[in-house]
Amino acid sequence: MAQEKESVKATPLAAMAEAFEELSRLVNSCSSYHLSLIHFCDACSLVSVLFGSLGIAFKFAELEYVSKIRDLLEASKTYETLEDIIDRDVKYNTVRSAGSHSRNLRRVRQGLDFIRVLFEQFLSSNDFSLREAASTAYSEVCAPYHTWAVRAAVSAGMYALPVREQLLLRLNEDDQSAEKQMRRYINASLPIMAYVDELYKARDISLDW
Repeated sequence: MAQEKESVKATPLAAMAEAFEELSRLVNSCSSYHLSLIHFCDACSLVSVLFGSLGIAFKFAELEYVSKIRDLLEASKTYETLEDIIDRDVKYNTVRSAGSHSRNLRRVRQGLDFIRVLFEQFLSSNDFSLREAASTAYSEVCAPYHTWAVRAAVSAGMYALPVREQLLLRLNEDDQSAEKQMRRYINASLPIMAYVDELYKARDISLDW
């Protein structure tokens, strides 16, 4: 039993869910809590495995997501919290500038939301295909911010997505274990995304970009 439990914890989904539950506990522990940038990056880096599991259709998303995480990890050598990087960009009026830490944080947050919606759709029905789940998640979360060319490329690539069974195999899960870990992530990621959004709103920065 102990070995089985250890094995479950070792899966990518379980590791990701556990990391976000820890972040969620931290941000919910105190209304004035300042989330460590390095801890945030450590948890978010685990999500890249999910993008990789989606295959070539979302390779661009994986590369973009990983590059944003790397930028924030580099920033964590100088800035301690998420607030620090946004305040720095506010000071220099570079919040929305291409390549700024604040812009990259917005894109990472977008990646977290994409995975959340993907999981919700994936779990909504046993008959719901991964392609349908990914299409809905992309349309809802990412498409409004992408050019027509990117949207067209993603649409074409949807046909290359693995089937439901292939995804579970890649993640070392079955239907039951995957549902448990996905729901853990869905519940834990919501307060983290709300926390990040509030950092912008508290500085009168809109979220429509």
